Amino acid sequence: MSAAGLLLIVVAFAFLYFILVRPQKRRQQESQRMLSNLAVGDEVLTAGGIYGRVVDTEDDALFVEIAPNLRVKVARRAIGAVIPPAEPDEEEDDDEESPEEDTPAADDAG
Repeated sequence: MSAAGLLLIVVAFAFLYFILVRPQKRRQQESQRMLSNLAVGDEVLTAGGIYGRVVDTEDDALFVEIAPNLRVKVARRAIGAVIPPAEPDEEEDDDEESPEEDTPAADDAG
């Protein structure tokens, strides 16, 4: 095997490492960080697609309220995402006040 062939193999492995391995490790670290930072009051989405609010925590489990007075015990690793709190959007208020600005006038058509 020549030096060029060996160099090609090393470059291929380096390419695969940077394309496949590093992004996967980064995703795992972000997921682990998200799960360890879960706190009471966080809005979450489970891996099964259920939305709820964390009401209590244990070591490897969370109690999630999915409806008024309905709490379920969920494994911490079953949390798929933390839903960021909704911020009031000022643009929506402006759109509701003046809907005629969005529709073209009839006499502008000709």
